[in-house]
Amino acid sequence: MSGSLPFYQKHHRHYDHGYRSRETESKLSQYQTSSRYTAGSSTSATRTSRGLKVSSHSGLEASRLSPVLKRAKPTYLAVDKENQIIGYVVPIFRGSQEFGFSNTEEARVRDTSAYMARRDLFTSGLEMERSEQISRREAMRESAERISLNKRIHEHGEHFKRMNEDSLMHAPEFVIKPRSHTVWEKQCVRLHCTVSGWPDPRVVWYKNNVAIDPIGNAGKYKLESRYSVHSLEINRCDFDDTAQYRVSAMNSKGELSAYASVVVKRFKGEIDESLPSPRHGPVSEYGINFQTHIVDKFGVSFGREGEIMSLGCTVIIYPALHHYQPEIQWYRDDVLLSPSKWNHMHWSGDRATLTLTHLNKEDEGLYTLRVTTKSGYETYSAYVFVKDADAEVERAPGAPLDVRCLDANKDYIIVTWKQPAVDGGDSILGYFVDRCEVGTNHWIQCNDTPVKFARFPVTGLVEGRSYLFRVRAINKSGMSRPSRISEPVAAMDPSDRARMRGTSAPWTGQIIVTEEEPAEGVVPGRPLELQVTEATKNYVVLSWSPPGEKGLEGVMYYVEKCVSGTDSWQRVNTEIPVKSPRFALFDLAEGKSYSFRVRCCNSAGVGEPSDPTEAITVGDKLDIPSAPSKVVPTRNTDTSVVVSWVASSEAKELVGYYIEGSIVGSNVWEPCNNKPVKATRFICHGLITGEKYVFRVRAVNAAGLSQFSPESEAVEVKAAIGGGIPHASPAPPYGITVLECVCDSMVLAWKQPSFIGGADITGYFVDYREVIDGVPGKWHEANIKAISERAYRVSDLKENKKYQFQVRAANMAGVGIPSLPSNTFLCEEWTIAVPGPPHDLQVREVRSNSLVLLWKPPVYQGRDPVNGFYVDIKEEDAPEEVWRGVNNKATEKTYIKIKNLKEGERFVFRVRAQNKAGVGECSDVTEPVLALTKPGTKEIEVDVNDDGIISLNFEYGDLTPDSKFVWSKNYEEITDQSRLTIETKGNKSKAIFNTPGEEDIGIYSCLVTHTDGASSSYTLSEEELKRLLEVSHDHKFPIIPLKSELAVELLEKGKVRFWLQADKISANGKVDYIFNEKALSQGEKYKMNFDKNTGVIEMIMESLTPADEGTFTFQLQDGKATNQSSLVLIGDVFKELQKESEFQKKEWVRKQGPHFIEYLGYEVTPECCVILKCKVGNMKKETSAHWYKDGREIKSDEHLGFTEGVLKLEIAQRGSPAGTADYADDLIWRRLKISKKDAGVYEVVLKDDRGKDTSTLNLTDQGFKDLMNEVFSFIANSSTPLKITSTDQGIRLYTFVSYYNDLLQVTWHYKDSAIAFSDRIKSGVVGEQLWLQITEPTEKDMGKYAIEFNDGKGGLRRTVELSGQAFDDAFAEFQRLKAAAVAERSRARVAGGLPDVVTIQEGKALNLTCNISGDPVPEVTWLKNDKEITSDDHCILKFSSGKFASFTITGVNMSDSGKYSILVKNKYGTESGDFTLEITEGTPDLGVTSYSTDAEGNVVFGPNTPKERMKTTVTGIKKQKRKGDSVTKTLQMEKVEDKDKGKATVEPKASDSEQTEKAKEEVAEQPLTADQSEAPEQPADRVEEPGPVAETQPETWSESN
Repeated sequence: MSGSLPFYQKHHRHYDHGYRSRETESKLSQYQTSSRYTAGSSTSATRTSRGLKVSSHSGLEASRLSPVLKRAKPTYLAVDKENQIIGYVVPIFRGSQEFGFSNTEEARVRDTSAYMARRDLFTSGLEMERSEQISRREAMRESAERISLNKRIHEHGEHFKRMNEDSLMHAPEFVIKPRSHTVWEKQCVRLHCTVSGWPDPRVVWYKNNVAIDPIGNAGKYKLESRYSVHSLEINRCDFDDTAQYRVSAMNSKGELSAYASVVVKRFKGEIDESLPSPRHGPVSEYGINFQTHIVDKFGVSFGREGEIMSLGCTVIIYPALHHYQPEIQWYRDDVLLSPSKWNHMHWSGDRATLTLTHLNKEDEGLYTLRVTTKSGYETYSAYVFVKDADAEVERAPGAPLDVRCLDANKDYIIVTWKQPAVDGGDSILGYFVDRCEVGTNHWIQCNDTPVKFARFPVTGLVEGRSYLFRVRAINKSGMSRPSRISEPVAAMDPSDRARMRGTSAPWTGQIIVTEEEPAEGVVPGRPLELQVTEATKNYVVLSWSPPGEKGLEGVMYYVEKCVSGTDSWQRVNTEIPVKSPRFALFDLAEGKSYSFRVRCCNSAGVGEPSDPTEAITVGDKLDIPSAPSKVVPTRNTDTSVVVSWVASSEAKELVGYYIEGSIVGSNVWEPCNNKPVKATRFICHGLITGEKYVFRVRAVNAAGLSQFSPESEAVEVKAAIGGGIPHASPAPPYGITVLECVCDSMVLAWKQPSFIGGADITGYFVDYREVIDGVPGKWHEANIKAISERAYRVSDLKENKKYQFQVRAANMAGVGIPSLPSNTFLCEEWTIAVPGPPHDLQVREVRSNSLVLLWKPPVYQGRDPVNGFYVDIKEEDAPEEVWRGVNNKATEKTYIKIKNLKEGERFVFRVRAQNKAGVGECSDVTEPVLALTKPGTKEIEVDVNDDGIISLNFEYGDLTPDSKFVWSKNYEEITDQSRLTIETKGNKSKAIFNTPGEEDIGIYSCLVTHTDGASSSYTLSEEELKRLLEVSHDHKFPIIPLKSELAVELLEKGKVRFWLQADKISANGKVDYIFNEKALSQGEKYKMNFDKNTGVIEMIMESLTPADEGTFTFQLQDGKATNQSSLVLIGDVFKELQKESEFQKKEWVRKQGPHFIEYLGYEVTPECCVILKCKVGNMKKETSAHWYKDGREIKSDEHLGFTEGVLKLEIAQRGSPAGTADYADDLIWRRLKISKKDAGVYEVVLKDDRGKDTSTLNLTDQGFKDLMNEVFSFIANSSTPLKITSTDQGIRLYTFVSYYNDLLQVTWHYKDSAIAFSDRIKSGVVGEQLWLQITEPTEKDMGKYAIEFNDGKGGLRRTVELSGQAFDDAFAEFQRLKAAAVAERSRARVAGGLPDVVTIQEGKALNLTCNISGDPVPEVTWLKNDKEITSDDHCILKFSSGKFASFTITGVNMSDSGKYSILVKNKYGTESGDFTLEITEGTPDLGVTSYSTDAEGNVVFGPNTPKERMKTTVTGIKKQKRKGDSVTKTLQMEKVEDKDKGKATVEPKASDSEQTEKAKEEVAEQPLTADQSEAPEQPADRVEEPGPVAETQPETWSESN
């Protein structure tokens, strides 16, 4: 590689000739020409450092910054054998002597004669040279100042350019790209780069095209961004960190990526891994023939989408070279797999593992492990099946699979996928394609309607951006889960993509970038080779080649279409030209034929069109394949069947086949594969042994799935030959360690093979060989006879010699292959004080949250005996640093139960032993154990049989023919059956305790061999043993269980019954009845009964006497089972029972005649009526019932309802005076509710010829108070919420109750305090309305008011808030009513009425007087026949005192007849009164007839009216007329003789209806007159009768004949 500048320095302007201005270059060139000095050539040197070639290269051949050409600053690059730069080397510091003379050398030369001669020769020219130097310095200074000025001007211009935002913005650019690194394991590596761009680019790091998440991998990755320098630090690199890393910078102007590779090397050796170093010397592998064996293989595996699956095999290579590593490769369906986020590969030195981190159906297939050595290769294959994840929507289809991008360019990307095998039961309607821009999580649906074709061109992409794609299937039930996302693909032409990939590859030693000068102003030519590459009914894809001319600037394309048969060409992309030579057309009419052509365009114009394509009919060109045929199943194994079929006859672009199987008769089809297979033969695994299956097949291509083939014949699932796995020799043991070492022997331990073959391991054989100077010798047998233990002492070794060991396992099939040679061990006597490592760790009783760990103590005890063990635990994948102790205190046992495990987690364990000197070395780590309870796991159950024998029982269902039950105590196998007898039958085993005792305390466990570790344990503690012995004793000496102990109860007639009930007793059971230790027998006094079906035993006595005081006992016996129960009846207990017996006897006698079943009580109805009632029995027609109150019989006309068995009496009976109306009747009935007079003692007596019975109820004092409280409670609950109304006097708060009682006590509250009533604030009751009147309210009256009903309990309170808007509204209404009341009181009115008709004899004198009221005094006008009349001698009209208006006719004649009216008027209103005057002929009367009216309008006859005339009835109609309204009142008037004064008066009498109406008006308009608390309350339904009418004394006059 020729010397040049590093690539990153080429971007700096300091190293660019163009940085200098032309003026500066001119000055420098002139200065160099005039200079006497010549430039020297640069030197180069080559050094070698640790195998690396180090070269120094000059950066510039000639420097124009100095008159003397200086040497270029050397750059030291590390290169490999092919001169490829792989790094940098820091140069060794050099002194000035490298470039000239040293001080000593210059002095020595100066002293020579030649130097002296030259000095003398040039002394004369010294002054001239000095002057030249001065002038040269001045010229250089001026030139430097000029350069500085130009630089400042240039920087000033650049500053203003940067201030312009448009010129400032530019796409990201890598000033320094990340560099590739090769590191050792557990080292840290940092990748860094410098990025420019505006706006500041967003930088994202990727590993194998997967975005790195530092939060999700805490501690692994560290990202930093400072001052445009971005770095990625990878902590403690491991083998999985070997990958290609990409850094992507993106802003609004574009996106750019750079790549770097990290290679992590692993060093294998017996040195500290924290200090890795390369292996020393080559591996001597030439001339060796390697033998490779793959054991501990993975089998056919089944998984589900989203799960994690690991596949692994143990690889044994013989001979084993310490540093030799084979080539490990994994294949899926014969395609080599590479590490990615989906596939993790690991090689531990003897085991190859492939981890599928997130299963998808793409991962289904045949997996092959290939191990390659110099001598050849070995392979192993097994199939992996992946089922669909559970659908998010029931009956939704499975997710599509294998999403790929077929064609990607600037304008579109064609996405393709494979249809799923599961359609959810309904046919798939189509698919939706989603896209997501790399670096974001925002998915966008690309198609609005589902597409059925399994390919789709995605358009609308941004050029240069990278995208991910996924696909979802849909049927009528719903949407499937999305498929696995595709690999990222950039929207750019393949040529651009290849060029970017080439320039960014960090491992190429040379970067060549070419750019062709564009030809400006040239119209491009025709596109070439236009063709239709793909056609479906949804879209058509065109492709073509660019025009042949090179260098055309900015070529883009227009696509045109033409319907066949026409010459009309229509441009498809009218708005945006196509940038790439491919284009997808949508929205074409299906079934029509089209031709297409393309034109080129650039800034110079649009070129000529290409040749058109042939006519293309829009429609799917790819047909759905035909169905396969002749499906033939063949037996394979116990769980698999080989299915073969004949391929589809018509299948273009076939993707593969799906196979389905169904159990005969179930009609349920399950997919056998979820990824299409292209072969016509497939092995269907995971079938049920012994079941019969039928199969069917269908083909699939991009157009869809074919019809199913005909069903195959039924085949039974079982092995083709033999029906089982033949016996085989076991796999090799592994994990060989040294447990003890003395001067001539070593104790080895190893782990059991993971595969034991087809039979039990019968023993092991150990071989050893000596290793001299790293060269192993021949193998020697350590034991001739097989050993059964996994530990063995190898003797006859040489002290201080090194040895290797190998172990082989043997079974009945033979001896297996040997294990890998162990590490090299030195045979020298151990002298360490601490013990050696424990060994033979075993895991038992694995459950979801616990397990039991067993181990064997170390063979080497150390200086002192072992006195305890410590157990450590960690998760499988956790680092070494997180080992944690299980027990803080050392345990002396060689087993421990580990609890509180996390379910579903894998754990590993190790054990350390300790003695007085300290804690020794750790044991080997166990294999990972999954903390999960396996299905069907059962525990040991303890049982005690009827004979009292205690046994432990264990059952296991999946036994193999070789399985055995192994019982242990404290995890040591029980061989001595003196205390425990083992019995096994079928899949059950029983351990029977012979003579249980304290020596049997311990942990009992049972292990089932030849299973997946089925085991269980039972801890027999001291308390548990005591409990079991008690249960055993109860079984040996049983007791008859009792449901109930001996009890006593009273029966009818006062009989006494003693009884108990046995839980279980046979027909042979018997009972002895004992009283005070004396047996009782059946007789007149004692009646015994024993019901053996129910177990009830009873003894009945007619009565109790004082001699029966004592203890009663029932003794039971049933075979050998006994029991007894006693009851002690002495003292007060006996006396109470005897008294109750006598009472019950009397009660029985009482009930022989009429009697009370329920004694007299009361009930308050919702209408507040009180009903006394009692329930009676044994009644007949002759039975009489008499009610009494306070000893006096209550007469009742009601018929007693004996048939109902209930007697009732209402205390407040309904009644009313005769002749009252219904409404009045209702009022009177309401007044007849209960009151204090109803208090008393009530009694009911039943009697007939059989006897009598009496019931009494005391309703006095407290009894009556309780009754009234219940009534009050009903009243309170019936109250309505408090409401607010206004009157002309103030504001009224009121509530209504359904019924009111005079004894009801209520309290009014204001702001939670009782109201002290006054003249301004009063309360009262009107009917069922309870009110509180606030007269002339003010703002001080605002607040919360409440009325509280007292019912003797908690009471009831109703509240209302008189404030805010409520108060304002009420106060405004009060003001309005008050003004209206004032106007009503002051209005002019005729206070006394006039009769409607007055009949008088001709010649008589008539005098009528009425009362007038009003303020101001009204004006009075009299009318006759609606015409005003005035006072004269014949008709005298008077109005005196402003109150009395009189109408007088001195002598009545026929002309006076007619209609008369009085009209009164003031400013508040007008009112009139009318009467009709009728004149009759007759003899004159000596008396004077006069009429007057009182204040109520009643006509009053004068004193001179003859008595016979007073007997006549005068009927009048009084009419009151007001302005705006009228009131009509009908009065009935009758003559009443006033005996005292001797004058007749006519008094109107109100009718019944008027009385009722008047009563209602009084109730509604009754003014507030008294405080309820000060005056006795009146009943709400009470209306006072009006008092006598006050007679007014009118003015009268008389006229004699």
